[in-house]
Amino acid sequence: MPRVLVDLLFLTGTKGGMETYVRRLYSAIPQDSGLEFVGLIAREAEEMDLSWFPGELIRSGARGDDRVAWALAELRSIPGWARRTNADIIHSPANVGPPKAPVPVVLSVHDLLPFVHPEWVPGLHAPIVRWMVRRAARNATRVLTISEASRSDLLTELKIPADRIDLVPLAGSPIAAATSVPREKSLVLTVGNRMPHKNTETLVRAMAELPPGERPTLAITGGGDRDPLPPLVAQLGLTSDVEFLGWVTDAELERLYSRATMVAVPTRFEGFGLPVLEAMSRGCPVVCSDLPVLHDVAGDAAAYVEAGDPPAWAATISALLADPSSLSAMTAAGFERAASFSWERTASLTVDAFYRALREK
Repeated sequence: MPRVLVDLLFLTGTKGGMETYVRRLYSAIPQDSGLEFVGLIAREAEEMDLSWFPGELIRSGARGDDRVAWALAELRSIPGWARRTNADIIHSPANVGPPKAPVPVVLSVHDLLPFVHPEWVPGLHAPIVRWMVRRAARNATRVLTISEASRSDLLTELKIPADRIDLVPLAGSPIAAATSVPREKSLVLTVGNRMPHKNTETLVRAMAELPPGERPTLAITGGGDRDPLPPLVAQLGLTSDVEFLGWVTDAELERLYSRATMVAVPTRFEGFGLPVLEAMSRGCPVVCSDLPVLHDVAGDAAAYVEAGDPPAWAATISALLADPSSLSAMTAAGFERAASFSWERTASLTVDAFYRALREK
């Protein structure tokens, strides 16, 4: 039985959509796939619930929250672990992977933000990440990507041959119901990290545009000790209107979705738009940026706003809060749209790519 070494060194509980991707993907791979899986984890993942992984887990001793240590592990450790575990193939699911390996590599590239918008990658990380992604993609036997937009970027930015790229769309959470869920009428939820392209600042400024008596509570997940948003919230006089929740567990996130009147996704750039599907699959109306990739995901089920226009975000949110019938219609449309995506299909296409890589070695 072919053995797949899965590079899980990035798992720290703070990587957002990439962690959701790998959890959902490997939970959906069928037991009769004909493949055996071995996962390589960093120190931070040793205390995490990894019961979703369908195979043995090995502690690497590396640190996933230290970018330098993570990079060195990707460059040096993965090939060695492939030999030690007698792997037949490596899956690197988080944009980067080994530049050389003794077995075929399947690399999942979610987006090419450091290439397309390096100004949104903080500090000196952009050149390093570009080098790592470029080397990993050129070495990979198969490159998986999650949207037509990201596929186009792989073709133009990295010159990856089209016949080495597999388009594998993502999905939302399993659809829990087919009817709208009663919700509080005053909570706007936004999820994710503080990378500049996530553009949460625009959403905060939108809240300041609303009269205090009409202002919903804005709940913001993610962030950390250096979160740049709390000073802005204080400056705008929004301290009593904004909740900073930090990185939340899956159970806590589910409770937030159940409370939310709507989910806002003000991003300026996405490889796919997983937060949109995650929200719609839970019955949350979605207001998101007017980006082609998000139209591909949400279709007519979301409300779209120009990413950098706080007054427009304020007006759209205010109008929807005042119109429960529109919110109910968006909930129904969101359920229907989310149901057209499935992790079972994502898993099936990924397994096909593994076998394709094995044939091509």
